[in-house]
Amino acid sequence: MSKIKPKHFRPKPGDPVDLNAWPTRIDPPCKSKSEASALIAQHAAALSALQEKLYASRQYALLIILQGMDTAGKDGVIRHVMAGIDPEGCDVTSFKPPTEVEQLHDFLWRASSALPARGVIGIFNRSYYEETLVVRVHPQDLLPEGESAKTAARKRFWRQRYRSILDFEAHLTRNGTRIVKIFLHLSKEEQRQRLLARIDEPQKTWKLSPSDIAERRYWDLYQRAYEDCLSEASSRDAPWHIVPADDKESARLIVSQIILDAMESLDLAFPKPNEIHQRELLAYREELAH
Repeated sequence: MSKIKPKHFRPKPGDPVDLNAWPTRIDPPCKSKSEASALIAQHAAALSALQEKLYASRQYALLIILQGMDTAGKDGVIRHVMAGIDPEGCDVTSFKPPTEVEQLHDFLWRASSALPARGVIGIFNRSYYEETLVVRVHPQDLLPEGESAKTAARKRFWRQRYRSILDFEAHLTRNGTRIVKIFLHLSKEEQRQRLLARIDEPQKTWKLSPSDIAERRYWDLYQRAYEDCLSEASSRDAPWHIVPADDKESARLIVSQIILDAMESLDLAFPKPNEIHQRELLAYREELAH
C-alpha cells in the first residue's frame, strides 16, 4: 500500500486552481478492494476512539464539509468513513435549496444554526459554499435574496462572498472548530456512467432526480465556479482538499485519512479530574467499597 499524504490533495492557498490539472482517478493506494476496505475500517475505529475523547473533553468541534457534483459520492463517504462514529456525537446536515425564510437572511445564516457544538463532529453534505456555486450558475436564484441577477456578472460580488466565508471560517477556527473541506473531483464520463446505473439498476432508480440530469447540462459552468471557489476560499487553517472521486473505494480511503489526520492534530485527551473532583471520586470509591 502506498502512503496517503493529505497535503498532496491540497491546492496552495491563493494559487489559481485548474481542475483539468487535478486527476479524477489515481493509482489505487491499496492493492485490492478488500485491503482498502480493511484500512477504511481501521481508520473508522481510530476515529471512533478519537471521537470519544473529543466528546469527553468538549474543547474542540470538527466540521467536515463535503462538496462535489451530483453522484460524486458524498453520501457514500458519510456512510462508510463515519461508520463507527457514535451518533450521539455526530450531526449530519444536508443543505437543500434554501427556504423562503432562509432567503430573507444573509447567506451564512442557515449554516450558522447547524454548526457543531464543542465535542461534536458536524458533517455538511453540501454547505454554505452552494451560495457561490448554484447561484453562480443560476443567477436568477439570487433574486429571492434581494440581489439582481446582474450581480452574478460582477467579480466584486463574489470576492465579497468569499471574503465573508473566509472571515466566518477564521472566526470558527479561533473559537475551537477544526474545519476539513473536501471536494470530491468527479469526471463527466464517470458521472454519466453513475447516472445510467441509476436508470438501469432497480435498486438505484430511487436515487435519480430530474435535477441530476438538468444540472449536468451546466457541467462546464459548475467546473469554473468550483475552480474559483477552490482558488479563493482556501486558507492555511481551512484548506480545500481535491480528492479524486472516480474510484469510490480510493476516494473513501483518502477522505478517511484526511479526517483522521485532522483529528489527530487536535492532540485530544480525556479530561483529568481537578483536586475537588478527585476527592469526590475517592469518597465515591469509599462508599461503594461497603
